[in-house]
Amino acid sequence: MFELKDIEILQDIVRAGGFRAAAVKFGLSQSAISNRIQALEKRLGVPLFDRGRRQVRLTPAGRRFLEEAQRLVAARDHIVQQMTHKGGLSGTIRIGVAETIVHTILSPLLNRLKAEHQQVRFELLVDTSRQLRELLVDDGLDVAILLADCVPPGATVMPIRPLALGWYCSREMELPDRPQTLEELVARPIVTFPKHTPPYRELEVMLAAPGLPPVDLHGSASLSTVIHLVGDGFGIGVLPVRMAEAKGVGARIKPLPVVEEARPSALRFVVAYMPERNREVGEVVASAVQLCDQFDADNRS
Repeated sequence: MFELKDIEILQDIVRAGGFRAAAVKFGLSQSAISNRIQALEKRLGVPLFDRGRRQVRLTPAGRRFLEEAQRLVAARDHIVQQMTHKGGLSGTIRIGVAETIVHTILSPLLNRLKAEHQQVRFELLVDTSRQLRELLVDDGLDVAILLADCVPPGATVMPIRPLALGWYCSREMELPDRPQTLEELVARPIVTFPKHTPPYRELEVMLAAPGLPPVDLHGSASLSTVIHLVGDGFGIGVLPVRMAEAKGVGARIKPLPVVEEARPSALRFVVAYMPERNREVGEVVASAVQLCDQFDADNRS
């Protein structure tokens, strides 16, 4: 129907007060500018200029067209500015995280990224590490923070500090003045990470020792749900220490001391990305995670 250059020519005719000035700016003859405007009027089916006056003046239809068309020019300029922004990333970054990360470093990570790359928008997905792995492979994510044993082949990874796990119970639960044994732990329902995750598998092996009764073990992909179940007295649970002892959570649950052989191993997360597709974004996110992780370690030491 019309080109953005038609709008620019129309703007300059109005601003300069005549066809001649616009012709000089665009390096065209005055007749070429006039012919271009006439062709635009023919395509639109309305006159844009009142040619009955000596001074160049837009018709009401011309003013309406110019007002609407200038929005297109502004949108084009905005897109160009966004795509050519220097000094940082721009556009949408697709980040996938395991739920544990949501309750630990996600907020400081996004704040740091946004402060350093103001043109960035985030598309966040919270899912299991297994699902995040598949999405990385299928290019459904740019970067993922997931368990180390779920990294897909070919991915570049940066390890995060190990995340300690601990046993927890309801604030209302009365405890003896000594660590709980394996026999005492399996006497209650146990809730923790979902099946097939390292904590769940470790508990299955740990609590299948000879002489122990069958364990009543429950898994959930939502650690917030685990906290609610433990706080409501459904059972005891294994949770990330940094999450379970965060502000507000400790009002419902408390640490459950256990014997040495019942202590769970720390979780090992990594930042992962496929370098052939997302090297620049991956390196930026990994660097920000490293800084947030180190800052958190300094504050907790």
